[in-house]
Amino acid sequence: MKPKVTAIIQARMNSTRLPGKAMMDLSGRPLLFHVIERIQATAGVDRIVVATCGGSENDAIIRLAESMGIDVFVGSEENVLERFYQASEKFGGDYIMRVTGDNPFTDAGYAATAVAIALSTSADSCYLSNLPLGTGVGMIKKKALDIAYRQSDRPHQQEHVTPYIKEHPEIFNIVIRKADVRNPFPGLRLTVDTPEDFELAAAIYRGCYRGRPFLLADTIRFLEQNPELAAINSKIEQRPMTHSSRS
Repeated sequence: MKPKVTAIIQARMNSTRLPGKAMMDLSGRPLLFHVIERIQATAGVDRIVVATCGGSENDAIIRLAESMGIDVFVGSEENVLERFYQASEKFGGDYIMRVTGDNPFTDAGYAATAVAIALSTSADSCYLSNLPLGTGVGMIKKKALDIAYRQSDRPHQQEHVTPYIKEHPEIFNIVIRKADVRNPFPGLRLTVDTPEDFELAAAIYRGCYRGRPFLLADTIRFLEQNPELAAINSKIEQRPMTHSSRS
């Protein structure tokens, strides 16, 4: 029997550098809508859960997820590892796909590749390297997530999801594969963490979004036609651990 894959999208309104970004308008839809839509288009995903936090400010996130037929889990704001673990306990899954709610360029094709590699290698943790920031996902075996939750006792291991696993390669089967992607823009940021990031995202969506998810290749092609856009957020310094950012 094929292992079940549950995608958990972490999202909250109280982000540090760009509060409320999850519901900011991106081509007529909330930013988080596009993240969910892209995971809905990902082959191999059996269930999608939006994992958010308590507080009335997150009610809009809950309403959006429910309007799209997506399950919702409300958990800790500070302990994201606990939020993921408890969501996985409630909704199940042999593998958990970790998705951050500020990545409206998550590529469904590369996400499906990560699923296939994780399942074929029985990886405890799996992700693709060589992708622009904000376009990939992480795969975690449920049993590995359980161990990480029980063993993590440092703040950085709880504020994020995968540090404990990455810090113990002697325990876990960590599989990293280089993605086959053509990207002539080194350091390209396709996550949304700052106003500059959102400005770039809005420009790309205006040029590429036609009511359905578009590919990373479409984004790259658009930027090649409009190379000045890549400079919009090129000076933004990446915060440590943002690949597992506390959303």
